[in-house]
Order: sequence, then structure tokens, then C-alpha cells
Amino acid sequence: MLSYDPFSPDVIRDPYPFYKRLRDEAPAYYLAKYDCWALSRFDDIWSVSSDTQHFTATKGTASAQVVTKDQPVTPMLNSMDPPAHSKLRAVVRQCFLPKHLREVEPAVRAMLADLLAPQVASGGCDIVCDVAARLSIKVACMAIGLPAADGEYLHRLVQRFFQHDPAQQGISADGWAAMTEMTDYSLARVRDERRAPRGEPQALPALCGAELDGRKLTDEEIASHLTLLIVGGSETFPKTLANGLVRLWQHPDQRAQLVRDPSGIPDAYDEILRFDMPTQFLCRTVKREIVLHGETLRPDQGVLMLYPSANRDEREFANPDVFDVNRKPQRIASFGAGQHACLGTHVARLEGKLCLEAILAAAPNYSVDLAQAERFNTEFVQGYARLPIAF
Repeated sequence: MLSYDPFSPDVIRDPYPFYKRLRDEAPAYYLAKYDCWALSRFDDIWSVSSDTQHFTATKGTASAQVVTKDQPVTPMLNSMDPPAHSKLRAVVRQCFLPKHLREVEPAVRAMLADLLAPQVASGGCDIVCDVAARLSIKVACMAIGLPAADGEYLHRLVQRFFQHDPAQQGISADGWAAMTEMTDYSLARVRDERRAPRGEPQALPALCGAELDGRKLTDEEIASHLTLLIVGGSETFPKTLANGLVRLWQHPDQRAQLVRDPSGIPDAYDEILRFDMPTQFLCRTVKREIVLHGETLRPDQGVLMLYPSANRDEREFANPDVFDVNRKPQRIASFGAGQHACLGTHVARLEGKLCLEAILAAAPNYSVDLAQAERFNTEFVQGYARLPIAF
């Protein structure tokens, strides 16, 4: 009998067999314990992501808000519906568009070179902590408008937030403390910006100058949005890069192809995102009754959109369990869809492209020490907390 619970140790250890059965046997699966539904097929998740008639984000998008209901919903961008969401997103989105990123790409390349060169010279490193995490938080600070010197501190807070306590379901007490500290930090930066406005094309100045329905955002509202951008802008990329380096090491022919022809790296990075998406799900809440696959989803019930399952859906991808850097799919679920599609899509792709180019150029035959690797042990993300590689 099929039994799925995102907090189950077996699911956390390897969710993909469960996702396969959900897609085939119960594409709309009811979790009675939480009074919510799990959607596992690509088309369903893609459609729900854009359906604001039947689903809402205003009751939260995290499992702690929608599934276990032990986290209050704060006024973050990801917990808003149109039209308010669309108006505020338009303010922030300009800071993450390709035009702006082209201007900062030389600075990102320089940061990456400074981080990677000493690691290559030493013969090896933990690619997650020594390179990817440090780069992603520096880039996030640059895009948001935070002091680059605060990057290491913010990185530690984000890591504490995601650290799992095996004796506790969901976020740990120290994780909550880290989130509170991050929000307090964001509030202080908002007040700094208020005292000395810069007017630069970054998220913090943009939010401080924004109006929503004729009023300025409060300092607390902006701090909440900044906290979301800090976490979202720094947490996923290190796991994605580590997953990709493992897969390329496991497929040396595909790695050699990219070494010979780096022009294929952007497509390869999309395949890495499809094959090993770190975020296991985000949520919505049913707003208006709807029937999916013969099941009736009723108002106030939660909905889990299982993105990695969508990315392995045979109905969307040929041979989805095969890693293939030449795949070039028309769409993937890794950046979401609809109104809440990831703001940092272009940033993530830039970071992935630059990191893979640099690592494959400097150490085309790198090796991975999986015996010493450490993975996150949470229901929310899959990926490496530490990944030693030898150059």
C-alpha cells in the first residue's frame, strides 16, 4: 500500500521511489495527518503554479506554514497573491534581469577566481563551503544591496536555519533563532538605507522606495522581504553545483564533452537542475474547490507541489531517470512557474555557468570523495552540506 509522508526518514533518505509511485498510483495524494494533498505530475504542478482562481499563497508556501502549521505567515513576497504580488515583484525583479547581470558579471567572475584559485592550488577543498556557498552569498549581497563583508555572517545564519534536528520534525529551535537574527539584521539594514538612501539598482533601495496601493512599505515588511531574498539567493545554488559536480564525475564522458566544448555548459546546468533539484516542494492552499484526478480538493486544505517528482515525470521527459547534458527540455520545474517563478533564475544560471566553466578549465579530471561527503537531512531540501573534491 502506498504511504507517503514528507517527514518520513525513508522519504528523506531517497524520495524518488515514492515520487514514482505517487505519479503512477495517486497523482493527487491525500495526507490525512496534515489535511493536505501532494501533487506529483509535471502538468498538475505547472498548472497549479499559475492558478490563482483555485489556489492561494497567502497562507504560506513552506511546509511549516501549510503542512504542520507551526510557523506564522509573514508578509514575504512568496506569501502574496496578485495583484499585490505582481506589483511588488515588478519592483524587485528589475534587479535580477539579464541586463543588470551582464553589468555585474565581471565582478562575479573576479569573486569566483579569488575563491577558487587558492583551493585549486592546495589540491582540493569542500566545494560547498569553501567556494559555492561563499560565492552565492556574495552575489546575493551584491544583488540585494547588502555589505559584501556581511556575507560570511549571513551564510552561517542560513546554514543554521536549515540544520536539521533528528529528534524534531521540521525546523529546529536554533533554526528559528537564526531566522529571527536574520530578520533583525535585515531590519537594521533597512533603517540604514532609510537614513542614507542610495537609489542604486538593487533590491534593498528599490523596496525602500516602493509604494504598494499608494503607501510606502514599512521597515518590518521590507526586512521580511529581504530575509526571503537572502535565504533564496544563497541556499539553493551550492547544493545544485555540488549535485552537478557529482553527476559529471559519475559520467566522465559527459564531463569530457563539456571540457572540449564549454558552450554546452548552460544546457548541462539545466539538466543538473532537472535531475537533482534540491527543493522538494513548495505549497499552496486551496481557495476554491477543485477536482483533480477524481479527488476533491476543498478550501483551506494545503497542497504540496513535488517539484523533483515533476522533473522525473515520464509524461514530460523521455527517460527521465537518465542524466543527459544534451537533453535540452522545453521546460523544467526547477524554477517554478507562473506568478511565483523564481526571481533568481538568471542569477542561478549565471553562477552555474561561471562555476562549471572555471572548475572544468582548472581541473577537468577532478574527483569526488563521497565517503567524506555530508548530506542535509531535512524534508525540505536534498543535497550536500559538504562535498570534498580533489583537483
